[in-house]
Amino acid sequence: MDSKNYINNLIEKAQKAQEKLATYSQEELDAIVKIIGKTVYDNAEELAEMAVVETRMGVYEDKVAKNRGKSKNIWNNLKDKKTVGIIDRDLEKNLVMVGKPIGVVGAVTPTTNPIVTPMCNAMFAIKGGNSIIIAPHPRSKKCTVETVKRINDAIRSQGIRCPEDAIQAIPEPSLEYTNLLMNSVDVVIATGGMGMVKAAYSSGKPSFGVGAGNVQVIVDEDANFHDAAAKIISGRKFDNGIICSGEQSVIAPKNKYNEVIQAMVDNGAYYTEDEEIIAKFRDTIFVDGHMNKNVVGQSVEKIATMAGVEVPKEAKVIILKTHSANELDDLCKEKMCPVLSSFEYDKIEDAIAIAQRNLDLEGKGHTASIHSNNLENIELVGKNLTVSRLVVNAPSSLTAGGSMQNGFAPTTTLGCGTWGNNIISENLDYKHLINISRIGLIREDVVIPTDEEIWG
Repeated sequence: MDSKNYINNLIEKAQKAQEKLATYSQEELDAIVKIIGKTVYDNAEELAEMAVVETRMGVYEDKVAKNRGKSKNIWNNLKDKKTVGIIDRDLEKNLVMVGKPIGVVGAVTPTTNPIVTPMCNAMFAIKGGNSIIIAPHPRSKKCTVETVKRINDAIRSQGIRCPEDAIQAIPEPSLEYTNLLMNSVDVVIATGGMGMVKAAYSSGKPSFGVGAGNVQVIVDEDANFHDAAAKIISGRKFDNGIICSGEQSVIAPKNKYNEVIQAMVDNGAYYTEDEEIIAKFRDTIFVDGHMNKNVVGQSVEKIATMAGVEVPKEAKVIILKTHSANELDDLCKEKMCPVLSSFEYDKIEDAIAIAQRNLDLEGKGHTASIHSNNLENIELVGKNLTVSRLVVNAPSSLTAGGSMQNGFAPTTTLGCGTWGNNIISENLDYKHLINISRIGLIREDVVIPTDEEIWG
C-alpha cells in the first residue's frame, strides 16, 4: 500500500470511529478519558524505562514522576468539564452554548516527551468526542506506539465502550506520513521543532503549534535566595533539561549576585566565570549556532566530559556566567540540557531588559519566571515581557504546564501567541478541540440606550 492510501485508510477508520463517538454522552466520553490517563499512571515505570532506553535522553525517575503527575493533573482538571451537548448558559446575555466535536485530530508528538504528550492529546481529543491519530517522532516510535497499545488494551479489558479506531498511532512514522496526515485531518496539534510546526501551519488545516522555549528567571532582591536556588535547580535538572519550560538563565541583582550564586552552589550547582571553560561548554552545546543534538537530555557528567571539563560528580546543573545578552552569544539561547547562563542587573527594569533581549534572540512568547515577594515587581515583569506565562516562586519546568498549585491549564503543549508564531497564548486544553454553537435568545427585558447615551 502506498503512503497516500495508507494514511487515507487510517483517516477513514478514524472518521468512522469519530461518528460513533459523536453519539456518546459526556459520561461515556469521560470514562474513556479517565482510562487513558490511568493507564499511563499505572504503567509509569515501564513506559518511562522504555522512553529512556529508546530515546537515550532524560532521567528515568523524572519520567516516572512526569507520567504520574501529568496523568493525574490532567484528569483532575478534565473530569468535571462539559464538552458535548449544552455546556453552558449565559443568563445575562441569554445565550446557550452547545459543544460539538471537531472531527479527527492529528497529533505530531516529540521524542523529548514521547509518553505524556500522546496521552495528553488523546485525553483532550476524546473529551470532546473526537478521534485521534498520533504521528510519533521516529526516535521514540516504539514507546509511543506501546503507550497507545496499552491504552487501547485497558479500554477493552475494562469493558469501556469505545470505537476500535478512536485512538491510533502510526507504528513506522516518516516525514511523508506525517505531512500526509496533517493534510488530511480536521485539526493538527504539532508539538516539536519549529520546522514541524511550520509544516503544520502550511498543511491548510487549523493547527495548534508551539514555539521555542528560553525561560528567563529573574531573582528579585527580596527573594529567599536559598529557596529560589533550590527551585531553579530542581526545574533545570528535571529530566536532564529537555522540558521546553525549563529554566535557562538566572538574572540576579548585582549587589547580591554573589549571595545568589552561593545559594545555587549550596544547592548543587557547578558555577564558573572562567572564559576558557565557558567557551568549551559553549562550543560543546552549540554547533554553528544550533543546539548540538548529542547533548540534548544528557547529564551534567556527560556534557562536562564532552567539553573536556572536570566538574564535581555531585553537580546537579552547570551555571556559566554570561557578561552580556546579545545575539553573538549562543548561551543566551535555549539549552536543552542541565546548563544555565547567569547575568547581573542593577534595577528591576534592567533585569527585564536582559530577559527581553534573550527572548528576542529565542523563545519569545513562551515562558519566564520570577522569584520575588514584591507584587509590584512581579506585575511589572508580567506587563513588560513578551511571554504567555510568568511562573512565580516555583520551578518553571514543573509548573508552567499546569500545576494543582497554579491556574495554568494542565497540558504538554504550551502556546506562545503571535510572538512565537502560534494561534494561542495559553496552554492547549480540551476547549481548543471542540466547536461551540451559540443559541442567541431575545432578551425581552433589555433597555436599549439612545444614541445620545451611547455616544455621550
